[in-house]
Amino acid sequence: MTAASIAGSGVPPTGPSPAGRPAGSVETIGLNGLSNIEFGDTEDELTRRGVLRTGLDTCGPMLAGHDTVSPVFVEDRLVLLWVGDPMRTPEGIAAGSPLDQVWARYPSVTRLRAPQGTHRLDGLLARSGDRAYLFLHDGRTVRKTVAGYADWARRLFDEGVGPC
Repeated sequence: MTAASIAGSGVPPTGPSPAGRPAGSVETIGLNGLSNIEFGDTEDELTRRGVLRTGLDTCGPMLAGHDTVSPVFVEDRLVLLWVGDPMRTPEGIAAGSPLDQVWARYPSVTRLRAPQGTHRLDGLLARSGDRAYLFLHDGRTVRKTVAGYADWARRLFDEGVGPC
């Protein structure tokens, strides 16, 4: 059921920064979420506020105004956000950041190894209480950032499923 819930949420952001965004413009993803979206919000709340777009030709709902962010819902609650460029953590980590920067800014990060024989990326889990950043990487640089509840980030990594 967990995999089904996670698998039906959002689309992993890909491609360049959204059109019309000034060069160098960055947004911050924190351990509580985004400025107008918090982990634990319900799909109904976000839809009512006009933040969640549904009924699109995607594998799940999308966030209005956040084209490079994909929500992951479990039992109607926002538990994770997959983020792409230009999203950064408050410590400045984003897709393309070298791993030594992750280690410098998150000294207690936990190394996660993808199972051998899979095409999955290794991860670094930077946990703070019940929240975490999961940095998926290729051994040199961060390729994708996931933020949200630590247990769900770890479960997502262990089960090898994405937002689609």
